[in-house]
Amino acid sequence: MMTLLRRIMVTCLFLGGAACNQDDTLTLSSKSIVYCAEGSPESFNPQIITSGTTVDATSNHLYNRLITFDSKDNSISPSIAKSWHETRDGKMITFYLRKNIAFHTTQYFTPTRTLTADDVLFSFNRILDKNHEFHGVSGGNYPFFESVQLGSLIKEIEKINEYTVRFKLYRQDSSFLANLATDFAVILSEEYGQQLAKNNTHQQIDISPIGTGPFKLKEYRVGSFIRYYRHDDYWQGKVALEQLVFDITPSNTGRLTKLLTNECDVSAYPIAHKKIMEHPNLTLEAVTSFNVAYLGFNTQKAPFDNKIVRQAVSYAINKKSIVDTIYSGRAEVAKSLLQKGSWAYDDSVIDQVYSVDKAKELLKLSGLENGFEMDIWAMNIQRAYNPNALTMAKLIQADLKEIGIKVNIISYEWATFLQRIKQGEHQSVLLGWTADHPDPDNFFTSLLSCSSVNSGSNSTLWCNKAFDNLLLKSLETTNIKLRKEYYSQALAIIAQEIPLLPLAHSKRYQARANNVKGDIMSSFGGINFLTVYKSEVGKE
Repeated sequence: MMTLLRRIMVTCLFLGGAACNQDDTLTLSSKSIVYCAEGSPESFNPQIITSGTTVDATSNHLYNRLITFDSKDNSISPSIAKSWHETRDGKMITFYLRKNIAFHTTQYFTPTRTLTADDVLFSFNRILDKNHEFHGVSGGNYPFFESVQLGSLIKEIEKINEYTVRFKLYRQDSSFLANLATDFAVILSEEYGQQLAKNNTHQQIDISPIGTGPFKLKEYRVGSFIRYYRHDDYWQGKVALEQLVFDITPSNTGRLTKLLTNECDVSAYPIAHKKIMEHPNLTLEAVTSFNVAYLGFNTQKAPFDNKIVRQAVSYAINKKSIVDTIYSGRAEVAKSLLQKGSWAYDDSVIDQVYSVDKAKELLKLSGLENGFEMDIWAMNIQRAYNPNALTMAKLIQADLKEIGIKVNIISYEWATFLQRIKQGEHQSVLLGWTADHPDPDNFFTSLLSCSSVNSGSNSTLWCNKAFDNLLLKSLETTNIKLRKEYYSQALAIIAQEIPLLPLAHSKRYQARANNVKGDIMSSFGGINFLTVYKSEVGKE
């Protein structure tokens, strides 16, 4: 069977192209990275899909945002906007754009101008304006922005001049800048949009992407691979890699095999950690990720519309056993949505400890002392927060059998899985969340707010007005002490209502060949190959 790299070499011989040096395989290999990914992206635009597979493959490679996070201290730093100014009341933020930022030139689009304020307005008005020509394209859903209620926050986006944009807000929001720095707030090309509209091919904006990022799309074969070429006119300078390939390999054993046989330079979510660490040419690395794995209850379906039943199930699940088995101890038992590293973490929040007796007592109180039958939906792919959801579901299945509950385990292909959850077809689901930025609101609002029910990121369909009011109060102040107090109250509501049961906070692992240099992972958000390169054998 032809390896991925050899298939790419054959394609290069036919296509030529700047990223395919035909001198020899060594030249191609030394300037290329093959990344073994766990799944196919659902889109090439993270505005409309927030899954980890889409974000990892697209956000940092194809696009830029107005602002970003500094990798050293997670502070907000310039990107497309070289600077910005915020009024004292926090209701007006003006961004000053860099000049001469080039969009991608591809086989399907050749730009005639560099980035301007028009592109910023196009990118955000597509999301905010329901009458915008591109708003309804690809379904018209913008999950992250809907969950943080961007539409009810932004009053107007004003073009001051070609390189100055002003956001006017209805109210102060202490997480607004952090939300603009997330992987989802990417800047698209208005000129490309105009070309697609003229040809009545609007949907291509999310399928055949154009951005300003360090790489551009060359080829995509669904379920097989994505091939990116270097963007030679990248505004921060050419990256070291001429070619970046995502080899889509859902099987964790398949990814390990490809890593060991040098078909992949880097592998996502590796198994056999000990084997990798003992290998002389491989490195296993990890980052402490802001994430949580959870069992979410569909609170709109019986019997989980009754909080007493949700509490009973929660008491019956042995979290420590799950962490020991699924994560091999490389995770912490989750006491709440937030990890201890978050400034809003509250150690006084009562945890649902493991107690079969308490679970049976609550089932009797709910009138279900004889048990019932339920479904648990489990992912068929690996994520940092949950490396094996199907096995986790089996452990929970065994736990709940002890209190008379029969569990059916259901799984679908990843894109179908997400779509059906969004439609509320599930009864309960094993999912998780990896933070998009360090502000704790990213966990609360995205996962459990009333607005996130409509956006599809709230798999519990739980809407609690008192909880939402606490989130709003926290966003309307920059006083950290007050914000922490509001979030403590929010955590207490979650602990009582149990719309979801937090299970674990894990590290994110990847394996790489020793000659692959540069940072790829971060504590939140998607992976990034911006600074990655290959060293020569025996050299640094």
